[in-house]
Amino acid sequence: MVLANQVVACSAAAVAEGVRVGQRRREAQSRCPKLKVLLADDARDSREFEPVVECVEQLSPGVQLIRPGLCVVRARGLASYLGNEELAAETLLETVIAELGITSGRAGVADGVFAAVQAARQGDPVQVVAAGAASDFLAPLPISRLGDPGLAGLLPRLGVCTLGDFAALATADVRDRFGVQGVRLQALAAGKDSRQISPRVPPPELTRRLEFEPVLTLVDQVAFASRAEVERFIASLTVAGLVCTEVRLEFTGERDEFCSRVWLSPATFDAASVLDRIRWQLQAAAGKQLTSGVVSLEIEPIAVAELANHVPGLFGLGPDEKVHHAMSRVQAMLGHLGVVTPRIGGGRWLAERQVLVAWGDRSVSGLPTDRPWPGRVPGPQPSTVFAESLPVQLVNANGLPVVVNPRGQLSDSPTGLQIDGRIRTLIGWAGPWPVAERGWDQDRKKVANRCQVVDGTGVAWLLFANAQGWWAEARYD
Repeated sequence: MVLANQVVACSAAAVAEGVRVGQRRREAQSRCPKLKVLLADDARDSREFEPVVECVEQLSPGVQLIRPGLCVVRARGLASYLGNEELAAETLLETVIAELGITSGRAGVADGVFAAVQAARQGDPVQVVAAGAASDFLAPLPISRLGDPGLAGLLPRLGVCTLGDFAALATADVRDRFGVQGVRLQALAAGKDSRQISPRVPPPELTRRLEFEPVLTLVDQVAFASRAEVERFIASLTVAGLVCTEVRLEFTGERDEFCSRVWLSPATFDAASVLDRIRWQLQAAAGKQLTSGVVSLEIEPIAVAELANHVPGLFGLGPDEKVHHAMSRVQAMLGHLGVVTPRIGGGRWLAERQVLVAWGDRSVSGLPTDRPWPGRVPGPQPSTVFAESLPVQLVNANGLPVVVNPRGQLSDSPTGLQIDGRIRTLIGWAGPWPVAERGWDQDRKKVANRCQVVDGTGVAWLLFANAQGWWAEARYD
């Protein structure tokens, strides 16, 4: 296997032909003309090595994956059961080779992880380093085994060619020349590896897939047929000590159509709430994303949390949980959009910043909230935003209309605000300031001037003027 035209891994057969890790690709091919060359691919290697890790876990749980092709495990448990460490290593190798059909493998046993990895490289097929003998075993190995290209290139030029030579140097001199990293590598070379094995936690298989035979064409049919699988899905999460807060539902149609959506919950999903999402998603997709019968359903937990954090308290549910359960029950009766919550979206106009989101969903808005949006109304925001702007008129002391001139200024000081045929006396005003959008698009451009006024009752109004006249956008109650 090569990366950047350099050999990073090779088989035992290639080693027998003279191929070594670190060689240039051309040199390796000259030593073995029949060499099969593969490009390094971490994702592919991880997938291929996963069955090996699972096989080892069956005999000795607590495996730590160092990289694809190399894993470590504590030897004490299996060695105590079988009698000695060498027999334990041989048993692991034989099991992996027999069950997975692997041609060869190597294992090493030592006091520390670094020494064990080097023993595995020396093993044929098993190399056991006696307790306390790690430094003697590592001493004759080349300095390149530390895996640091800088040291591997510099130390041999200084006469330090082996791990034993490096370990014999004064620690203070190593720290002064190579820093803390050099001291750590010197400790490895001396067999003083303080790292502990951090066993991986095998991920539970939580995704559920359900095939429908025959094909189902009605929403209620799909929901009824999915009930048992949904309950098993929730039960598997509970067994794993988890709850789901974000779930993906993917339907496949008879005509190879796909309908996928990620659903959220303000608290956690139970079987009933997942079934509700199945109905809502199918109702929304019918005739649009899905035009044929449903042949399969996949349920995948996207986000999970610890079950212990969501167990009801000693004295029952808190106020937030009670609200969630009440809203969820109402939503189950009225449908997905039957219960909505307000969110603040992005934009310059107050109406487009009001976003109503279905209970449990993310705030979905076509306009991001983290943009500056020049011209938007600064805080505090008006308390009443009109769904449709109200036509109004500003007048001066003589009752004549006040307009915005081409220079962006008011033609006169406004003294009255006419709304619904009635004029309100103004005691203060500010503005105008321009708001311009999409000046490059003749069909969608929007140019206006905002103004704030306060009437005699103390109520403030947010107005804007465009080519059609003055409009009331909101009111500060």
